[in-house]
Formats: sequence, C-alpha cells, structure tokens
Amino acid sequence: MLEALKEWDRELFIYLNNLGIERFDAFWIYVTKIQTWTPLLILLILLLFYFYKSKKGAIVFLYMILAFVVALTITNITKDHVGRLRPNNVEELSSLIRALQKPNSFSFFSGHASSSLAVATFVVLALRQFSKWIYLVYLWPLIFVTSRVYVGVHYPSDIFAGALVGILIAYLSHYFCKKTLRGI
Repeated sequence: MLEALKEWDRELFIYLNNLGIERFDAFWIYVTKIQTWTPLLILLILLLFYFYKSKKGAIVFLYMILAFVVALTITNITKDHVGRLRPNNVEELSSLIRALQKPNSFSFFSGHASSSLAVATFVVLALRQFSKWIYLVYLWPLIFVTSRVYVGVHYPSDIFAGALVGILIAYLSHYFCKKTLRGI
C-alpha cells in the first residue's frame, strides 16, 4: 500500500511538474523565494498591530513568530529523520522533470508549506473577526507551495504534509495566544 502511494505521488509530481511552460519559469522562480513575500509579511504584521494595538499586538505578533519557528523546527527535524531525496536529486527522474532549482537538502516535508501555512492560518485566525478579506492571505501559500512542485523540488505529499503541520501549529499557537490575551 505504501509503495502504491509513493508511486502515485511520484507520477502526480511528474505530471504537475511537466505542466510548466518555459515562458513562466521566471515568475515561478521569483515567487518561490521567501524574500519575494517580505512586503506581504510586513503588511500582515502591521495589520496585527493595527487591530490589536500595542501590548496585545506585540503578544499576537510573538505567537505568530512562535508558530513560524515551531513549524520550521519540526520541518527540519522531520527532514533529517525521514531523509527523503528531493525529486531534483533522484537520478531516474532527471530526464522526466523540469528542475529549475537544485537544493540538496531533504524533501519531506515542505518547509515552504509548513511555515507559510502556519503564518497565514495564524493571521487569518487572529484577524478574521476584523475583516472577511483576510482570507485572501491564503493566496500567498497557495502560490508559494505550488512553485515548489513547478521548480521540481517537492512531491505533492511533501506539500500536503507540510500544509497539515503548519495549519495544526497555527491553531495551537492561536489557542495559546487567546488564553494569554484573556489574562491581560
């Protein structure tokens, strides 16, 4: 059963990766970089402080950072423990995929997915009472994690597992944030 899932994951990756169109490569390489999203992250932080004001804003911000750090820490521990090669490093896939980046670290699970969904979900949970538009923030991780398959460095299961971990961490962080805010 596990082998069948791995094969399905591999085949889905090859299919999705090969949907890439050369003239869009520069766009996907650009959006896969964390630095590209810095203005959005600054905006999200400003929104947290705008709606929660000084002391509460600082607490909410710290819990968002906590969600991000925990997501990355768990991701890195899992990657080292599982040791799954990225698709761009699997020799038998080299002639079947479009690899636009060539990182050498392990693949399972995606740090882009876990960290972006931890931050996005935390921000949505924290700000949904103030604005329905905050749900648009999910466009960021959607584009961000899609880029990882496009550039050839993550299987769909890496993205899915990272997303689940990030969302779970965001909910836990938000839960403890709310408890802390009640005490103020």
